[in-house]
Parts: sequence; C-alpha cells; structure tokens
Amino acid sequence: MAVTMEATPDLGASVEDFETWVRPHVPAMARLAARLAPDGDRDDVVQEALARAWAKRHQFDAARGAPSSWLLAITADQAAKARRRAAGRLRAVPAPPEAAADPELDLDWALDRLTARQRLAVDCVYYVGLTVAETAAVMGCSDGTVKSTLSDARTKLRTLLEVAR
Repeated sequence: MAVTMEATPDLGASVEDFETWVRPHVPAMARLAARLAPDGDRDDVVQEALARAWAKRHQFDAARGAPSSWLLAITADQAAKARRRAAGRLRAVPAPPEAAADPELDLDWALDRLTARQRLAVDCVYYVGLTVAETAAVMGCSDGTVKSTLSDARTKLRTLLEVAR
C-alpha cells in the first residue's frame, strides 16, 4: 500500500513508499536549497535533507503540520549547515563580486544584507511560494512572527534599494 501525502510515514515504510511520499515536495525543497545554500550546493543540500528525513521519518506528525513544511524545515536546516561549512573553507583566491547593471537595484546584494531569519521568511514566501502558515511551520514560529519578519525585511529592502534622485 502506497503512502499518500497526507498519511504519516510508517516506521517500517519501504524506500519506495517514502519516495512516493516525498516526491511532490522535492521541487520546493530544491528551490529553497537554491536560495539558501552556497553556490553549487543545492543538490547536496536536498540529498542531505532527504537522508535526514528518511532517518527521522518516524518523527513526522501530521497533526503538527503538512509534509511540505516538515521537509522544508529540514532543507533549511541542511542549507544552514552547508553555509557554515562553506564559510569555514579557505579560498585561495576569492572571486570578485559580480557587479549588477545598476548597483542601487542589486536585489541579491540587498537580500544578502537581511538577517538569516528575514532571508528565510522572504525565500519561503516569495521564492518557494509558501503561505504565511506554511512558512511559520518551517521557521518554527507563529504566523504573526512571520508577518512581522516579512514586514521588517521589506522595510530593510526598501531602504537598501531606494534609488537616490
């Protein structure tokens, strides 16, 4: 019997059942990993997240949230670990920063100046397409905290991206 998206994975579930259960969520996991992980680490982050989800599948509780929120929270955690590993690596020659056509409108530059919490909220809502409630589940906070965090992030982005006249 195949496990559906709504069903809680069985402790004894087969790899095939788990694969069927996570398959619909992998594209969102990849989008979030691409936003949060260092360059080139997206696939590694998704693989690590899937391995972690498999190992911890018995901890999933459908009463506490949707499978996508649980899997995206694991993905965000694995991306944070990848960022820490990348920051610890020594680079012989740092790559020069790429200049945007108009530095005052460089969204990536501005996003890099957000706090980690603000960046996660922005990435979940605006890049992955999660609702505020789903983002709250990923971040482990209330809907109101997500809304406040998004408001703070938009204010900071607006200030950073204002074009001087």
